[in-house]
Order: sequence, then C-alpha cells, then structure tokens
Amino acid sequence: MLRWMLRAVLAALVGVMANAHALTGEQALAIASGDSAARVEALNKAVLDADEKTIAFIQAVADDAVKVTADKAIVMRDDKGFDPVSGAEVPVPESAEDVVNNNYMRSALDAAQAALRLTSPDEQVRAEAADALFKDPDESRLALVEKALAAEKSDAVKARLEMARAASLISSQDKGRRLQAVRLLSESKSPGTKLLLNERLSSEDDAEVKAALKSAIVGIDASLVWGERLAAVFSGVSLGSVLLLAALGLAITYGLMGVINMAHGELMMIGAYATYVVQGLFRSYLPESWFGFYLVAAIPVAFCASALVGAILERGVIRFLYGRPLETLLATWGISLVLQQLVRTFFGAQNVGVENPGWMSGGVQLMNNLTLPWNRICIIVFAALVLLAMGWLIGRTRLGLFVRGVTQNRPIASCMGVNTARIDTYAFALGSGIAGLAGCALSQIGNVGPDLGQSYIVDSFMVVVMGGVGQLAGTVYAALGLGILNKFIEGWAGAVLAKIAVLVFLIVFIQKRPQGIFAVKGRSAEA
Repeated sequence: MLRWMLRAVLAALVGVMANAHALTGEQALAIASGDSAARVEALNKAVLDADEKTIAFIQAVADDAVKVTADKAIVMRDDKGFDPVSGAEVPVPESAEDVVNNNYMRSALDAAQAALRLTSPDEQVRAEAADALFKDPDESRLALVEKALAAEKSDAVKARLEMARAASLISSQDKGRRLQAVRLLSESKSPGTKLLLNERLSSEDDAEVKAALKSAIVGIDASLVWGERLAAVFSGVSLGSVLLLAALGLAITYGLMGVINMAHGELMMIGAYATYVVQGLFRSYLPESWFGFYLVAAIPVAFCASALVGAILERGVIRFLYGRPLETLLATWGISLVLQQLVRTFFGAQNVGVENPGWMSGGVQLMNNLTLPWNRICIIVFAALVLLAMGWLIGRTRLGLFVRGVTQNRPIASCMGVNTARIDTYAFALGSGIAGLAGCALSQIGNVGPDLGQSYIVDSFMVVVMGGVGQLAGTVYAALGLGILNKFIEGWAGAVLAKIAVLVFLIVFIQKRPQGIFAVKGRSAEA
C-alpha cells in the first residue's frame, strides 16, 4: 500500500513538473493580440520554456491560422476552431478577428521558431537556427541562447551561438555588456557583423562604446577588402568564361568564315532549350536518382541541335552570300526573328525553368565574404575544356586543316581536291554547335527564354573583334579582360556605367589597333 502511494505521489509530481511551463490561455492571447511590442515580449517569454503546444501555437500564428476574441485565442484548422491549450474543438464567435502580423511581428516569429530549433538533433538545423538568431538579435532571447550554448557539443555550432549571444548583448542597457559584445563581434570578420555594428553605431550614445564600435568596423573592413578584391576577380573570370563560350562559335563563323551571323544568339537559345527538353525527359521517364546526370546528357544534345540548325542555315542561305557581309547580316537577322518566333510557338513566350543538378548547388566558402558558387566554377571549367577541344580540333585534326586551308585560300584548297562547300558546312555547323554548348551552360546561371541570345550577341562580337578576327588566343584574352574590367568598374561605378565604360574603352582600342590584340588572318582579311 505504501509503495502504491509513493508511486502515485511521484507520478503527480512529474505531471506538475511537466506542465509547469505548458501553454496557458493567457499566454496564447498575449502572443496573438495587443500591440507588437507586447506580443513580442510574450512570445519571447513563451519560447524560453516552450512545450509542444506552445510550438504548435507559434506555428499557427506564423501561418495566419489564429483568430482572437476579447478573452481567448482560437486556432483555425479546416474552418473549425480549436482551443490552443486543450486542443478541443470550440465554437468560433462572429466577433472573432483574424490575427494580423506586421513585418516586425513576422520577423519576431521567424526568430522564435529559429530559437526553438536550437534543440534539434540535426547539427545543420542548429547551425542555421543560430545564424537566424544572429541576424535578428534580441536580448530577451539571451537566456535561451546561453542554455543552448551550454548543451551544445559541436564546436562549429558553438562558435555561431557565441556570435548570436554577442549580437543579443550589443543592444543591452549595460555598457559593460555592450563593450563585451563589440569585442566578441570584432573577431568575426564578416559582412553581417559589420552591418550589425554599423546599425548599433547609429544609435549608440556612449563615447567609449562608439570608439570601440568604430575600431571594430575598421578592423573588419581591413580583413574584408581582400575578399572583395578576390570576389571581383572571380566574378570577372566567371563573366569572361561566359563571354568566351558565347564568342567561341562566333570566332569560327565570323572570325574564320567572315559571316556576320546575327542569328548566333538564337543558336545559343536552341542549345538552352535543348537542355530544357532533356531535363524534362529525365524527369518524366527516368528514375529520380538519375536526374543529376541530365546535364551531362544535355551537352551533346545541345551541340547537335544547334549544329544541325547551323548546317541547315548554311546550306539554305549562307552559302549564297559568301563575300557579301552586309547581306549576310540582314539575312541572319531575319532568320533570328524567325527562330525566336518558332520557340515562342512551341515553348511559349514565358521563360522556362532549368534546374541545377544537385552537385552544382551550393559553393565553396574561402573567406567570410567570398563564396565561389559551384555552378560558376563548373562553367569556368567547362569553358576551358571547350576551348581546349576547339583548339585541338582546329589545330590538330584533318577537319581543322581543311577549315584553315579553305578559309585562308579557297582556290588552292579546291585545286588540291578539298570539297570546299562541304567544309564550309562543317565549319559553320561547328561554330553553331559551340554556340549550343554556350546556351547549355547559360541555362545553369540565368533565365531560358526566347530572348536569351539577344543579351550576348553584341558582347560576342565585341570579344571577337577586340581579340583579333580569326584568332582563338585573342578571343580568350579579350573575353577574360573585358569580363574582369567590367566587374571592377561595376563595383566602383555601377552596372550601367560599367557597360558604357567598357564600350568606350573598346571603341578607343579599335581606333588605335583596328586588327585587335592579334593580327587578322582568314578570308575576311583577304576580302
């Protein structure tokens, strides 16, 4: 009998302890109604010792699924009302009003949900929660952060929690705490920390704390400057690789063959849409685990699709216009309009979505303010491989020898038995296929739509002309040079002025050196 009584008392004590911090109707009403400051204060108090009902109610408030009356909050599900404490269904009075969350309240709800995720068994989830609290600091959540910090085993998450704790202290009423927070935050050389310190500096009244804030910001600036410079260089190389891919095909069709192909951008567009079609086929007919390989299959498909269109274009129109560049310009411009309209007819006028494979998502973080995206890295590597393959094809193969022979001296090549008409078709198809590869790559970093090629046609001609018509090496130097120059000027003067400055630079350069970086060779030089 005594043992049974002891068990009953122990069970009652456990029940009392378990429900000591359970959600109450008053708490729920305070979180859901009143002015924003009072609601946030009630929310932060509830988060400190939240149970499952509290977590569910906070989620319901964030989802705009709560109504309030003068004396209670009601959770709405499937047009029915439920008591947030007991979970029982309750009638919803006509006087009940929807809970309205302004931006300030939504920010507090997001931070509260992040705080609740600090106890997740997943280390990545805890790290993301700590980052969220760092971005939206509040001293009232300090106890929760310190509790999570005491229980945390991962050093990486601990470091992020330390930053979240310091961010929470930066707005403390205690001067000593603010100085301590500044010292901790100054060790984190990140743009987010600099922004947080600048925000505090604008509202700080104490001279000593102000001086500490300014010193910390100067130190962070000094460490960030190299990251910004390296980021500008990488962005320039990335843009240069995109321009290189766009210009490589034109280096053949215009540089070697002397054809002003205004439909070059549309050949890139065809490559991008071929990638989109392959993606759809993988999604519809192959196992989901194979989806990451769709881009590998799309590369030859994009090349062949654009090469086929290029071959048809050369045999049907271009071969009658060799030696008449103005007429090729007008004819290919008209063809570009036709190709755009065909794409609008088959795929619609809106952009289509092409996803990055899983292995191209994310990036490599080298510094706090320098992250290299995998999709950009892959495009740089892809451009280098295409360049090497094209250089080998033109310089080391029988087809490349015939192409160079025909473009340099057509009559002699014909006298030696070379089928010049066939070589013209092969060369134009090759240049068009490379444009398709460019479109395949561009589908991974931008929108795919009927106007995709129009964004790159002018830049492609600029690269080829500056590098020296018919010179692959010049195309490489021009693409990378213009890309890096554009990004450095963009960081200083903005995107529009950077475009204007690059164009002015190119005009002056061509005036001083009309042959480009390297001397002109090929049919266009002899015309």
